[in-house]
Amino acid sequence: MTALGALIRRDIRIALRVGGGALIGVLFFLTVVVLMPFAIGPDLALLKRLGPAILWLGALLASLLTLDRLFTADHDDGSLDLITMSRTPLELSCAAKALAHWIAAGLPLVIATPVLGLLLNLDANATAAVALTLLAGTPALTFTGMIGAALAVTLHRGGLLLAVLVLPLSIPVLIFGVAASEAAITEPSLFGAPFSILCALSLLGLVIGPYAAAASLRHGLD
Repeated sequence: MTALGALIRRDIRIALRVGGGALIGVLFFLTVVVLMPFAIGPDLALLKRLGPAILWLGALLASLLTLDRLFTADHDDGSLDLITMSRTPLELSCAAKALAHWIAAGLPLVIATPVLGLLLNLDANATAAVALTLLAGTPALTFTGMIGAALAVTLHRGGLLLAVLVLPLSIPVLIFGVAASEAAITEPSLFGAPFSILCALSLLGLVIGPYAAAASLRHGLD
């Protein structure tokens, strides 16, 4: 546990120091949300109705933007070989790195949601619902994206492959995230079902993601 804690702290410090985690993701999230009202027009009712979908789409793209940093830096400086050969199971190391990536890149998106919701004409209840669904769903984006990052880390210019692999896996998270957000706004009694599925997707990613990523790393580094 001490080694895993040190790995989490190290990855968070690197992400915050370089600015590749929270800063780039939040700025891209802000860019998407700011540009959408210009594309949709001055219809505030339409903007409010599409607000949850816009926030979720922006969060998905911002999360995808920073996934390539999950293993690439460690592979370039040789740290990934040390992590693979350490006595700590590689599956736990992958889970720790994914948790650090979510804290540095996913959690800031959740924190920024209440502010960005004002730009989309969302009231406090709607913004809180979207933030809650992002808090439950962004871990699923991170853990499923970790599989694609592990597959692409040993390939030259694997960024395009990462997007191709991760986007289909992220569609169910996007669907149930938007459904839960809209249900909380329009019909609160229907909020429980999509939100429970969203939480289940995050738990499923927590279980499957580290094992799949570890297997991909072992195969790619051999």
